[in-house]
Amino acid sequence: MSMTTKTIPAAFINREAAVALIDAARAAAHRIGFEAAIAVTDATGSLRAFQRTDGASILAAEVAIDKAWTASSSGFATHVWNDCVTSDPKLAPLIPRPRMVAVGGGYPIIENGKLIGGIGISGGNYRQDQEAAVAALQELGFEVASA
Repeated sequence: MSMTTKTIPAAFINREAAVALIDAARAAAHRIGFEAAIAVTDATGSLRAFQRTDGASILAAEVAIDKAWTASSSGFATHVWNDCVTSDPKLAPLIPRPRMVAVGGGYPIIENGKLIGGIGISGGNYRQDQEAAVAALQELGFEVASA
């Protein structure tokens, strides 16, 4: 019996880019004025890189990871989910799902039109988290989801 390895073509964020995003997001959060937890996942939602600054809360760590997971698993920024569930009650049952976050600060990482991961930032208010995520993505030349 012969076994063959099946490869699944997919685009994934590499470790170097994940760490660079963490560094850029940490610098952006510092400029904005908040302590942050920052997570980067690959396209499957698996954690690739993580950092929590000394002053960021423990809760922020879990939220950042879940924001990155939500963005990478759905391909949408997390604030889009908030808009969806508040405008369409039929979607509200999605949010109690474990790991699903509908608060700003999570964005898909898109390169050349392909979803390669997600970034999640927590520690500021949702607008600060979003601002830091967008700044990091733009600094490294990734596309920012328009919605």
